[in-house]
Amino acid sequence: MNAINRFFWGCAGVHQETLEKYPEEHSKYTAIGATIFFTGLFASLSGGYAMYFVFSGGTLDWFLAIVFGIIWGLAIFNMDRYIVLSINKSKSGWMQLLQALPRILLAILIGLVISRPLELKIFDKEIRENLRVRYLADQRAKIDTLNNTFNKKYSNEVNQLKAISVERDSLESSIKTDRTKLNYEIYGNKTTETSGVMGYGPYAKMKEEDLKKKEAYLDTLRNKIAAQQNAIRQKQKFEGILDQKVLSNASLDSAVNVAGFADRNSALGNLHYDANGKVNESNANAVFFIALLFVFLECLPVIVKLLAGRDPYDNEIQNLRTLHDYESDTNLVVEKEAVDRLKDTYVDVSINKRMKEL
Repeated sequence: MNAINRFFWGCAGVHQETLEKYPEEHSKYTAIGATIFFTGLFASLSGGYAMYFVFSGGTLDWFLAIVFGIIWGLAIFNMDRYIVLSINKSKSGWMQLLQALPRILLAILIGLVISRPLELKIFDKEIRENLRVRYLADQRAKIDTLNNTFNKKYSNEVNQLKAISVERDSLESSIKTDRTKLNYEIYGNKTTETSGVMGYGPYAKMKEEDLKKKEAYLDTLRNKIAAQQNAIRQKQKFEGILDQKVLSNASLDSAVNVAGFADRNSALGNLHYDANGKVNESNANAVFFIALLFVFLECLPVIVKLLAGRDPYDNEIQNLRTLHDYESDTNLVVEKEAVDRLKDTYVDVSINKRMKEL
């Protein structure tokens, strides 16, 4: 009997000396043990991967993730082993199913738990892209919120700047129009507002003087705007708004790399929906069927045990249990009878003890 079979028998929790008597049952219990072992192995990988994000960034993150993964895998392995061992094949099929129902529900829950971290790894690229989009949107929303709050707090200064800016734009447009008219007047272009006589005449001089006044006033407005912008910028610096910047690609990558389990789990849930809010059936089905695969894998040992008929090994184990129960009950009867027969002796010893005390 090779060591691999014995190892998987141990995983299945069988009594190996008894099972060796029935070679026809060896393969079945090897398969059951292998299923339990690989379920525990997947649980170990899943738990370790989940804990890596919990301890990520620490000095012992890999070590702690591996230790927790091993502990989690052993816990699931032991639980699966107990679930299979606890099914009593001496009862009827319906009673076995009823007996196994709570264990199947527990297996489904365990399957869902161990599948989630592995889904996070399978959809890692999609999750990272979703996190990039979300972090960028969150940063922009934060900047917009700060700007709105600032504009409300310093509404007078902001409104003054807007009014001066509007006046500047209007004056620039007016100067541009007047400059065109002046050129028409000098070069003799006939319009409703020009004489059509070429030369630098009195009307052209008047228009130029008026244009210089507007340009001087425009310079004043520009200086006011610059001063107002500088004052607002100082207030923005004081409020911390200037420190807020849209995340660069490198910053986004860094933020995604240190994203925790909760953020990644939320991003995995977001894969079910497109940007327009509609359900993405392709992603939703992929996540669902991967979870279903691990649920089936977790339930497989219980299902195999239920579907398998009562075999010679089960009969032998039941006979051993019956024999041990009878032996235990017999020992109890013998001990009780021995105590009853010693009752008179106990009474005599107690009487002598009390007589000595008197």
